[in-house]
Amino acid sequence: MKYDRKFWDRYADENESRYDEEFAIFVRDLATSLGCSSVLEVGCGTGIDLRRFAKTTMVYGIDLNDKALAIARTKFKGGHFRKGDISALPFGDSSVDFVFTHGLLNYLDDVILERGVSEMYRVAKRYIMNCELFAKSEKRIDENAKFRNMRRWWHGYNVKISDINKGTNTEQGKAKLILLHKL
Repeated sequence: MKYDRKFWDRYADENESRYDEEFAIFVRDLATSLGCSSVLEVGCGTGIDLRRFAKTTMVYGIDLNDKALAIARTKFKGGHFRKGDISALPFGDSSVDFVFTHGLLNYLDDVILERGVSEMYRVAKRYIMNCELFAKSEKRIDENAKFRNMRRWWHGYNVKISDINKGTNTEQGKAKLILLHKL
C-alpha cells in the first residue's frame, strides 16, 4: 500500500473526532502500571492517544504525515513528535520502555509490516502493544487496509504474548489488543 498524502491529510483532519478517551486512559494506565517512563506511539497521527501521559513520562510520537504532526505539536506541547517511518525508527536499540500502535498496522503492506515489527522490537526496551482490526486469517478491508492477526507476526521474536481486549472485542473485524513483553 503506497503512502497517499491526500488520504492521510484527510485522516489527520478527522482524527480529533476519533478520540476515544477510554482508550487513551487505558494506554496511559497500562504503561504507568508497568513502570514505564518512556512511551512511543508509531503512527501517532495527531497524538490523541498520547495526551493523557504525565509530564514525568517521556512521550514520543512518529508519523509520516506533516499535517498530523503539526496538529500533535500544537495540541500536546509535552510530546516529542518526529517525522518517521516504521521501517526505520529514529531511536536507539532498547531505548523506549513502551512502544505501541493503534490502527496503523492495518494500513501497511506485508513487507513494510515485517520491517516495522522488527523495528518496534529493536527500539522497545520492555513492552510492545498493538491495537489493530483483527481477523484470524488476514484479508482486505478495502484498497487501503487489511485486517491483521498480529500474534502471527510476532512468532520468532523473544517475547511473551498476552491478549488484552478492550471490552469483549475479540471477534473478527473488531480491534484486538496484544501486549508483548520483551524477554
